[in-house]
Amino acid sequence: MMCADFCRVSKVTFQKNVDIVDKLGEIAKEKNCTVAQLAIAWTIAKGALPIPGTKRRKYLEENVEAVNIQLTSDDLARIDAVSPNAYGGRYPDTV
Repeated sequence: MMCADFCRVSKVTFQKNVDIVDKLGEIAKEKNCTVAQLAIAWTIAKGALPIPGTKRRKYLEENVEAVNIQLTSDDLARIDAVSPNAYGGRYPDTV
């Protein structure tokens, strides 16, 4: 299998993943945060400590603000329903 056909950025899967991000964007807008902040808050709510990388202080500060986002059980259920998994593999099977 080639990545061009089945990876997350292939023509087959890319739009499906964009659609997931768009739906998460709607939830993020309701929570007055970015999609990245929503993802960080979701990860924290699931009991993990995310360590997102960034080169810019602006994004570091934005990421830190995610700890102030309160996600209800309904919010978590909506996020899980919208994005059970990304479409396509991260790498082609030959890697």
